Amino acid sequence: MIKESEISIAVIGLGYVGLPLAIEFAKKYPVIGYDLNNERISELKKGYDRTGEVDSKGLDDSKKLVLSSKSSSIKDANIYLVTVPTPVDQNNIPNLKLLENASELVGVVLSLGNIVIYESTVYPGATEEVCVPLLEKKSKLKYNKDFFCGYSPERINPGDKKHTLVKIKKITSGSNAKVSKFVEKLYLEIIKAGVFPASSIAVAEAAKVIENTQRDVNIALINELALIFNKLNIDTTEVLEAAGTKWNFLPFKPGLVGGHCIGVDPYYLTHKAVEIGYKPEIIIAGRRINDSMGKYIAEQAILSLIKKKINPSKANISILGLTFKENCPDIRNTKVVSIINHLNEYQCNISVSDEYAKNEEVLSEFNIKLTSLEKIRSYDLFIIAVAHKQYQKFRSEDWTKFLKPNGIIIDVKSIYSKKDFLGTKYTYWRL
Repeated sequence: MIKESEISIAVIGLGYVGLPLAIEFAKKYPVIGYDLNNERISELKKGYDRTGEVDSKGLDDSKKLVLSSKSSSIKDANIYLVTVPTPVDQNNIPNLKLLENASELVGVVLSLGNIVIYESTVYPGATEEVCVPLLEKKSKLKYNKDFFCGYSPERINPGDKKHTLVKIKKITSGSNAKVSKFVEKLYLEIIKAGVFPASSIAVAEAAKVIENTQRDVNIALINELALIFNKLNIDTTEVLEAAGTKWNFLPFKPGLVGGHCIGVDPYYLTHKAVEIGYKPEIIIAGRRINDSMGKYIAEQAILSLIKKKINPSKANISILGLTFKENCPDIRNTKVVSIINHLNEYQCNISVSDEYAKNEEVLSEFNIKLTSLEKIRSYDLFIIAVAHKQYQKFRSEDWTKFLKPNGIIIDVKSIYSKKDFLGTKYTYWRL
């Protein structure tokens, strides 16, 4: 096994997961941070992290971290940490192409005694069924004889400055008992919250994929309850506040479920379940409900306009927030787009504003030009789709500028109270 004094780490993929990992390990060991995106490497070298997870000081303090977009830079490492994205395609089928590419990249430089640790979310069995054969093919080495593997699923929560990498307990695992112990000890060097050694790689993979599946199903239940309560003309937030007084009531809220974790991970599990001959019922039902919420919100917006005798095709609608979650620049798999797409069917005049999303990324990904808040004046309807902290600070004078006197506010994330709009002519609706 690799001696501690000889450890040299290469982190493959410097996104939300890889960059913080590389920085923390660089406090202990020599680390090569590799990303095939030249622009990303250039920005990081200048002290700028577009994900907002690491500030310039954090990058400057990483004395043992070398950043590179050249594949040859990783050839002298003996521990490889793979942290590339694992999305789904347009049919919600797992897309492992980036993971396969990363495995081939590592396989080319793999040497005797090296350890490859995967952090990317996958279905149970993927590491040894998909990645290991590629490592063997490219390296001409034998798994668990010449090289070894581990799996330690990422638990990064983008935009969360409280639950950071070192403060979240980490699951670890290895391809045999000795490797498992080594991986456990390695992560204990940086994870202050401690680690949980799983009995196998497959168990660690399964544990990761059900973390977000559980949240997805629970949110789906609350979303379905919100649909029911809206028909009953009962405020969902008030119901949840009342029910929440019981000690064991789980504090989930309704809303859009996007991003690269909760909105994606369940499809990895259902894919594997179907592959082995089991048709999952609850997980699929939860996904269907959560994926339908954008359309539902758009329909409520149109209904609100019609009740006010405003022609939807002539209505000016502003959508605040496009990222998949609050206080975060990540637009991957954002479900706000589903609201926009459904509103476009009514030919509404739509402007989209976001304080965190990057203009060029939004234009490239969705063909949407972001509008600054300063240009939004006297609109018919506002949809607060993401609870960015800036939007929670709006006061009556802001609404006077933003909306017409009889304007409509749709508060998807329930960041306001109904009391805030008592005595006004505004129509306020929340999910």
